[in-house]
Amino acid sequence: MARIGMFGAGYVGLVTGACFADLGHEVVVRDVVPERIERLRAGEVPIYEPGLDEVLERNRDRLVFTLDVREAVEGADILYVAVGTPPTYSGDADLAAVWQVIDELPDGLPGRPVLVMKSTVPVGTGEKVRARLDARGLREVGYVSNPEFLAEGSAVSDFMNPDRIVVGAFDPDDAERVVELHAGLDTEVVRTDVASAELVKLAANAFLSTRISFINEIANVCELVGADVVDVARGVGLDHRLGPHFLRAGIGFGGSCFPKDVTALKQLAGNSGYPFLLLQAVWEVNELQKRRVVQKLQKRLGSLRDRTIAVLGLAFKPNTDDMREAPSRVIAYRLLAEGAEVRAWDPVARPDDLHGVELCETVLDAVRGADAAVVVTEWPELRELACAEVRDAMANPLIIDGRNLLDPEAAIAAGFEYEGIGRPRRSSPNGEPRRLDRELAG
Repeated sequence: MARIGMFGAGYVGLVTGACFADLGHEVVVRDVVPERIERLRAGEVPIYEPGLDEVLERNRDRLVFTLDVREAVEGADILYVAVGTPPTYSGDADLAAVWQVIDELPDGLPGRPVLVMKSTVPVGTGEKVRARLDARGLREVGYVSNPEFLAEGSAVSDFMNPDRIVVGAFDPDDAERVVELHAGLDTEVVRTDVASAELVKLAANAFLSTRISFINEIANVCELVGADVVDVARGVGLDHRLGPHFLRAGIGFGGSCFPKDVTALKQLAGNSGYPFLLLQAVWEVNELQKRRVVQKLQKRLGSLRDRTIAVLGLAFKPNTDDMREAPSRVIAYRLLAEGAEVRAWDPVARPDDLHGVELCETVLDAVRGADAAVVVTEWPELRELACAEVRDAMANPLIIDGRNLLDPEAAIAAGFEYEGIGRPRRSSPNGEPRRLDRELAG
């Protein structure tokens, strides 16, 4: 078993470190945030990720949490870099945290440790890190690119049951050492050069984002022609050449990966002399999709000034508390800009920076007296939203289902005005047909 030094105790670093410990390795997790390390030492989990608390508790004897660089590298066979690389204003990845790790490595590291890049970085970063290590006299430190494919909300399962493990290295022996860390995981190992491994992560997330924006465009067409995007997506997804994944229409993607990686790949292509026009469209469609929810409300209610709107779900996806690039932010602030009163509910996300938004403890608190409720995050608790208690609590029983979570017929039968994304016209309880919002879709 190996001794691993993990730099970064965020979503990627903490899950990766905990899961490596579960495979039997000794792991020292180093972070620069004292409060985070103190909480971890006390047995608290600073992020919401299903199953992570059990893995951490089960492996407390193999996990050490520290602020000390030297404690992280002492005796380590492998040094993982799992720090944040957020986009800058130019769209390029901010590698400041990566360079901080490289520069803080002590001189004269014993043995021949391998530095493994788990953070998502631009293609070419490995060459630059290799040059920087050499310039510091750390030629004996190997370098491997080992991109992560952990989806928030299922990260522990994703690590333990990976679709593939991608390992790119300058030296095949370094690659093999990283592959051996994953012994016990049954999956295909993709061995590549460093540049190809760096590009795999960006390409995968950009392609998934493209599928989401494509089906959202199809949903908008469905609203014009009276088709049902749910049926269309099912018919498309049954084609074995395409598959059903990421063909669910909604209000667009968010989170820490898809927006950042789409931007990073587009920027990388542009910096290399190629205008990646498809990704520009993917991004624009995603931004528009969030705002269409507000347009749907305006179509139904007219002016939103002094209207009360319940925003149901804040995290960018269920089973996480992550608010990074969450569509709820755009929707909430657009509603506020239109003069609406905004209440919000989420079972785990409790942001302290949604200024002007009233955070509610329960769904019923959020919808009481509301003129409309908007389903933003597909939390399981919202599947029963279209019930008599909610209907009677609302001033106007209108649901805008931004995730197509509910059964439209059931919602209408329960006495709600209902509108989803890319769903056809329905009959209201009094038998009057519901019209498509042709003007909006146009």
